[in-house]
Amino acid sequence: MTGSRRGFDIRSHHHIRAMARTHPHAEATYTVVPFEDGTFGVQVAIPETYPTTVRPFASEAEAEAWIAKHKTQVEAGATSGQWFRKTGGGRRG
Repeated sequence: MTGSRRGFDIRSHHHIRAMARTHPHAEATYTVVPFEDGTFGVQVAIPETYPTTVRPFASEAEAEAWIAKHKTQVEAGATSGQWFRKTGGGRRG
């Protein structure tokens, strides 16, 4: 049976297609939130998840700077495919 393997035509396309990779934070929204103690936080909301708040920041400007830096990191991770830091452990062999 040329061109087949165990009765399946191997020339046909595989049924599993590569899924598009999108950074988990690519669609996140960021909101600066003031707190009663005078500090600020950044609420990060990712679609279809519960929002989280990153804190504390001493000023609104510091919170805005964190947002800008985080967006840059997300953009860099999305283009490189490197979303998470590699850890030193876990090598097998």
